[in-house]
Amino acid sequence: MKRFVEGEDRRQATLLPDCLDDDVTEDNPVRFVEAFIDELDLAALGFAGIVPEVTGRPAYHPATLLKIYIYGYL
Repeated sequence: MKRFVEGEDRRQATLLPDCLDDDVTEDNPVRFVEAFIDELDLAALGFAGIVPEVTGRPAYHPATLLKIYIYGYL
């Protein structure tokens, strides 16, 4: 995902002993949403912005935005 705004790695340990991935249980629906969206071919589905522009501020990747959108409805 070059040229897109990158988030922090949720498996990265922080100052505290826990990392964000430890706070999400294995049966949480967010894990299904992530796995499902990662398998989609967003360009073939007609999502705009899959190929980032070379100028301006980097955008968020459409897959990241779709994950947030779907999880918000859950």
